[in-house]
Amino acid sequence: MKSRAKELLERSLAAIVAALEIFNKPNFKYREDTFAILVINAWELLLKSKWISDNGNKLSSLYVIENVKNKDGAVGKKKRVKKTRSGNPFTHSLDYLGKKLVATKQLSQIALDNINVLLEIRDSAIHFYNTENIFSIRLQEIGAAAIHNYTTTAQQWFCADFSKYNLYILPLGFIQPKQHTGIILNREEKRFLNFLDSIEKKEHSDERYSISISIDVSFSKSKADDALKMRKGDSPIVVDIRLTEEQLKDKYPMSYKDLTNACRIRYVNFKQTPDFYDILKELKMDTTYSYERELHPGNPKSAKTNFYSTAIWNRLDRHYTKK
Repeated sequence: MKSRAKELLERSLAAIVAALEIFNKPNFKYREDTFAILVINAWELLLKSKWISDNGNKLSSLYVIENVKNKDGAVGKKKRVKKTRSGNPFTHSLDYLGKKLVATKQLSQIALDNINVLLEIRDSAIHFYNTENIFSIRLQEIGAAAIHNYTTTAQQWFCADFSKYNLYILPLGFIQPKQHTGIILNREEKRFLNFLDSIEKKEHSDERYSISISIDVSFSKSKADDALKMRKGDSPIVVDIRLTEEQLKDKYPMSYKDLTNACRIRYVNFKQTPDFYDILKELKMDTTYSYERELHPGNPKSAKTNFYSTAIWNRLDRHYTKK
């Protein structure tokens, strides 16, 4: 039987995939609002999964406790579980759990700020009738950051494997927008943009998370000197793939220490035995799982070490037992 935490995690992953499927549809008139609702749902389930995982897998740790009122209407000392309209236990909100996890430094404040922007979109039910104006772009930037923050957090907490998903947002840059001489904003739209600006102006030090991510799409045939070559395949006709240093960091985010620490969290029977080194030696030969990089790019005297992709879980799962 699955643990409650794992069940909530799987439902959370399903919600984030559904959000992207909706956003990437070529023609969907309620795109931004639906996307925000599903991403918020995914985040709430993820935080609840983390919360009960840290509290002995007890679902009751999520229940809201309230004081019972006396017959005279005054608040008494006796406590009980708050109930919903149907009589089910009332659980802590996304905002409550987010603040608690930020306070214990388990969740980034930046990620929570991004969630609050999405909550504003959902709660205000803002309708942007002109799908080619600046709002579509801003919402896409917020959404891209939300997906990035979500995957980063889920990997950090649960070593979640996203290699089987195509978690990306199709760029609006593929569609050439019409030129506008000006955009008239209503009061609700102005308030929303002012709120977003106030969040984005806050100083943040953690570069792993973002409030919004700027998206710039361009196509060019390039042989840039700062791009690193990769060659893969046994065919005599092999295509050169060039990745910049930033792209390599995204594709291979784990150092050896990161990988082994994650293995201890992910598996019940993991040990750094000779068998593990033999497995790793084989996987290092495939750029799907590992890539050798300089520790200090640009320095000819820099030592080299291997970094690892999250796709490596597909292979390691065959050798170890997941928790």
